[in-house]
Amino acid sequence: MQFAEAFKLALQSLWANKLRSILTLLGVVIGVASVITVVTLTNGAKQFVTTRINTYGASVLTIRKMPQTFMTVEEYLAFQKRKDVTYDDYRAIASDCRTCMSVGADRTTVGKLVYQTRSSTDSNIRGITWTMPAISNLNIEIGRSFTELEDEHSAHVAIVGADVVDNVLGAGDPLGKEIHIDGTPYTVIGVGERQGKMMGSSMDNWAAIPLTAFLRTYGFQSTLDIYVDAGGGGEVMDTVSDELRIMMRTRRHLAPGAPDSFSIDSSSTFGDMLGKILDNFGAVVVAIAGISLVIGGIVIMNIMLVSVTERTREIGVRKALGARRKDILLQFLIESATMSMVGGVLGVVSGIGLAKVLTMLIAFPSEVEIWSILVSLFVASAVGLFFGVYPAHKASDLDPIAALRAEL
Repeated sequence: MQFAEAFKLALQSLWANKLRSILTLLGVVIGVASVITVVTLTNGAKQFVTTRINTYGASVLTIRKMPQTFMTVEEYLAFQKRKDVTYDDYRAIASDCRTCMSVGADRTTVGKLVYQTRSSTDSNIRGITWTMPAISNLNIEIGRSFTELEDEHSAHVAIVGADVVDNVLGAGDPLGKEIHIDGTPYTVIGVGERQGKMMGSSMDNWAAIPLTAFLRTYGFQSTLDIYVDAGGGGEVMDTVSDELRIMMRTRRHLAPGAPDSFSIDSSSTFGDMLGKILDNFGAVVVAIAGISLVIGGIVIMNIMLVSVTERTREIGVRKALGARRKDILLQFLIESATMSMVGGVLGVVSGIGLAKVLTMLIAFPSEVEIWSILVSLFVASAVGLFFGVYPAHKASDLDPIAALRAEL
């Protein structure tokens, strides 16, 4: 039997029993759809994190009260007991660090923005030093950033995000408008580049003011983050990190051998941690999907055995007309593989569709990987072939005389 003819017969068999075929393929569809959805969303998340990390650059170090990642509640409670990173720490590092290329600091809170009759009550208010836009690659689309003089003298100037322009400032040139941030007036001097949404939340609903002005308004009691551009990776970053660690330990009078009461992280620390978490999560889902594929394969085998029983007389007629054993074997193997392949195709379409729907609904990033589609289709076909061997072997071994005597 020619392969094309066997493939055609397989499709005809599937089409003749639509409901049974759909129920049979359900396990394969769910398994493949799960793999495609998870791989698509995981790759999208990794790409997003990489993009955010690249925003600060691979050579940026961060000094914080708490590390970017921790695994237990006990660790969190221990980190909370640490001393705050203060503005004086920032000033000391900015003036005394010999290997640092650039030093900046910021603090964030949520506040109210008001312009005339319009307002926003859930905007991010950022206090940043004049060096932070360059360190964080904050692109100013309209206007300019702070100057060093404005930062030192707590000038009442502000850079705002695109959503603040759209929803609070309204039509017209935003530059020069006076916006009240938690009751304090600031003059808008710049508008940041639009960044879009992430997980349903806007990344453009913010206003940035000089850190000195921020601290005068909101106080010095909370911790802030210090950002240091090392000017390079590898040994250069290690050298800068060592100097920062010595400076912070000296300022805090930590005894030799005592643990650090602060955290120094590179810009890739969180990305590496999240990558491991996503990989582990993906492995668990793939394992579950594998179980679903096995169940789907068993269902396919059972349905193929039923099909062999139903078509016993047909097999007898074909053998009587000269069909060889391998022709019957090939027909049922192709039919089983085709059934599984169709399930794989439906699973791929469903998985990509589900990932894109999630992207549209909650702005979760997704990125389709061609290799995941090819692997899923290959595995689906392999499952069909594996679980179709026994039914196909049983069909090919039927005695033509006994098969012709079978009741219709």
